[in-house]
Amino acid sequence: MDTTTSTPQLLSPNTHFHWPNNKVVNEDSHPQLPTIIEKEKTSTTKEEQDHKTINNVVPGHAPTTTRKKLQALATSKVRSVLTVFSKNRSNTHIAFGLGSRVVGTLFGYRRGHVHIAFQKDPTSKPAFLIELATPITGLVREMASGLVRIALECDKQKKEEATENKKKGTSVIRLLQEPLWRTYCNGKKCGFASRRECGAKEWDILKAVEPISMGAGVLPAGNNEKDKHSDGGGGEVMYMRARFERIVGSRDSEAFYMMNPDSNGAPELSIYLLRV
Repeated sequence: MDTTTSTPQLLSPNTHFHWPNNKVVNEDSHPQLPTIIEKEKTSTTKEEQDHKTINNVVPGHAPTTTRKKLQALATSKVRSVLTVFSKNRSNTHIAFGLGSRVVGTLFGYRRGHVHIAFQKDPTSKPAFLIELATPITGLVREMASGLVRIALECDKQKKEEATENKKKGTSVIRLLQEPLWRTYCNGKKCGFASRRECGAKEWDILKAVEPISMGAGVLPAGNNEKDKHSDGGGGEVMYMRARFERIVGSRDSEAFYMMNPDSNGAPELSIYLLRV
């Protein structure tokens, strides 16, 4: 029986193996050096790009944060200045604190002139106090006949005076601080009115009517002779007291309307302040 001797075949070194996952793997399956270098360059480039992106994004938010801080700082400074101003203002600037509701008092000695006082509240010093040339008895007659409109007018500063005061640093006088007024009652000219400081006599009268929220009447004369013969004699003080609504049209115009709960129509007394 002939026997056939099979000669084993030698595998060439370039032979590839076929794995079940159909991937071709070389015997020397080590990564090549150029590939590693290329990968390292790619990762380095990505890191530099990320670093640049961070540097570009962070400064973008910085101006917004800084702007907000500056705005908050400016707001706090303004508030502190206003607080100091409100604490240090004198009685001459108390009118700046009047609200939309004030206490109004018209009073005068029986044979004397009309005084008009506006207070922030019944216990505070008057922010506005003037003396009219009109007798108190004449105003009482006018009010008994119907509605009363009192208009007080003063002059604006001339341009030359305003420029000179601006150079000197003098502030503009507020409307309620004007010293002299022309007076009109229901359209009729009634002389002049002048601003008054609240003295001891005026303050005593306001303190006497402090508990009265609304009403009219007569205060008895004082015990001493000086009070009995004050302001033309008579001693007795006639008064009318009520709440007024304050309307500010501009820095040159204000109006005070008497609030009467018993009246459904127009207010019985209105006082207008105009700078023309």
